[in-house]
Parts: sequence; structure tokens; C-alpha cells
Amino acid sequence: MLLTVKELAQQPHIKPATLYAWAAQGKMPYRKIHGLVRFDQHDIDYWLATFSSRTVVPPRIPSSRSDDANLDRLIARAKRQVYTPACEKPDEIRAKQGG
Repeated sequence: MLLTVKELAQQPHIKPATLYAWAAQGKMPYRKIHGLVRFDQHDIDYWLATFSSRTVVPPRIPSSRSDDANLDRLIARAKRQVYTPACEKPDEIRAKQGG
């Protein structure tokens, strides 16, 4: 059975312009009959079946306790360098003021 672009666009929910582009680029099977683009249902079914339906699982990155500890130490050091108790002045200001 031959399908028009409009008919085929309803099946996989792909825009007609995309189907025309894919046909022109040779990315999908089609036939041209008297200048009109038509799609054979069997060819389309086979073409769709060639795509893998496997789900891609992102690689798991193992978290080691040493990485967590290093990160905690890094954060603590950054806090000590930036934050000071309310009554104290940062080291740089104390050094400039001589005290």
C-alpha cells in the first residue's frame, strides 16, 4: 500500500517537511510516481525495524569515600579563607593595618 506524506506523517508523528527532507536526503525509502512522493508501507515498516530499540544507560561513575573526603576538606579550606568570625578581620586587612 502506498502512502502519501500526509498519511505517513500521522503514523510516527513526524512533520511532513521532515519526511520530504529525509526522502530527498535518501535517509528513508520512498518512491516518486509522476513527480509525487509516495511511501510503501512495507518498506517503511522494515526501515523502522532497522533502528535499535535499546535504551542507552549512562555509565555509572563510582563514588569513593576518599573523593568525598577530599571535597569536604576543599570546601572547609575555602570557607576558612573567605569567612571569618564576626568580631575578627580577615588576615589581609589585619596585615595592612598592622595588627
